[in-house]
Amino acid sequence: MTDRNHSNRDDESRAATRKPSSKKRMALMLIGAAVVFGGVFAVKSVMNTGMNEFFDNMPQPPASVSAAVAKSERWRDGAEAVGTFVAVNGTDVTTEAGGVIRTILFEPGQRVKAGTVLVRLNTANEEATLRALEAAAKLAVSQRDRWRELGQQKLVSLDEVEQRAADAASALAQVEAQRALIAQKTIRAPFDGTLGIRKANLGQFIAPGSPIVNLQSINPIFLDFTLPQQRMDQLVEGTIIRATVDSLPGRTFDGRITAIEPLIDTETRSVKVQATFLNEDNDLRPGTFAKVGFDLGGEQSVVVIPQTAVSFNPYGNAVFVIREMQYGPDEKSMDGKPLTGSKLVVQQRFIKTGATRGDLVAVTEGLKPGERVVTSGLLKLRNDATVTINNKVEPSAETAPKPGNS
Repeated sequence: MTDRNHSNRDDESRAATRKPSSKKRMALMLIGAAVVFGGVFAVKSVMNTGMNEFFDNMPQPPASVSAAVAKSERWRDGAEAVGTFVAVNGTDVTTEAGGVIRTILFEPGQRVKAGTVLVRLNTANEEATLRALEAAAKLAVSQRDRWRELGQQKLVSLDEVEQRAADAASALAQVEAQRALIAQKTIRAPFDGTLGIRKANLGQFIAPGSPIVNLQSINPIFLDFTLPQQRMDQLVEGTIIRATVDSLPGRTFDGRITAIEPLIDTETRSVKVQATFLNEDNDLRPGTFAKVGFDLGGEQSVVVIPQTAVSFNPYGNAVFVIREMQYGPDEKSMDGKPLTGSKLVVQQRFIKTGATRGDLVAVTEGLKPGERVVTSGLLKLRNDATVTINNKVEPSAETAPKPGNS
């Protein structure tokens, strides 16, 4: 019995000593796993840092761009705009009274004078009514005259005389009204001009207001365009302007400013201007788009560059200026070799622009003659980017550009 008790106590003692040993092994396993994973993450972090440093320091290949040199030219102080030709007078000829077209007396495209008869409507019923009214008016006038004589002889009252006079006046007024109605059915040109294509046919019934033919007075002709409000103090009536239209290449038309709108558009901050052009051959047509140019003073020296070189932004216009620099001592090529000599780098610079002439724009501030600017490939550039110049295909830079196929 005693031996069995001793044996039980020994087993309990050995079990008590085994429990702390298991916890220790578990702790060591966790520590070992932490060390392993920590080492893996540390190695990966070091590798990522090294790769990032490698890519950050790896030289970027130079961007291929086209370039142009800023030049100094003599330009007249002027302005350019776009506008639309409009007729001095233009309308759809119509009728005040409805009826059936009896006669058409014009040809499409014909030039007519004010008052020329264009169309006559059927007036048979109106003329019959007119004859009846004329007969009634003749009787009313005769009775008025007779009663007037009787009134002078005191044979009728003054009221009767006045009544007969009123009846005669009413009858005569009805005759005039009927004649006016008949006259309305003779449609005439309201002003001198050129007729368009006929919109009504012989025998057709047309209601009041229905268009018959378009009439445009285009000699002279107006040209409407807008200019920024900053130009208002330079605008005066009588200023000579030049206009060109794409449909008439090689020709320039001269006109004069004849009206300036006193109200400035609050949305565009621009002022509407109207010029007048002689148009004896009717070459200029209403609705034609035109490019407008005019001088505002003498010649002045300006720095000009192609418009494609300018990045137009709401916060300011900018260009990329090309500068030549020496390679730094730490700069290397893609294969790790040291770079020597010079390189071309770009620097973004904000400028102020002025008038335009064709493909060129004047720079009023921020650029000097002789400086080179990028003219294509601007979107792929950043400050201090390295570039190479390739002008095999470069944007047009002419003051009077022509279509590529001309």
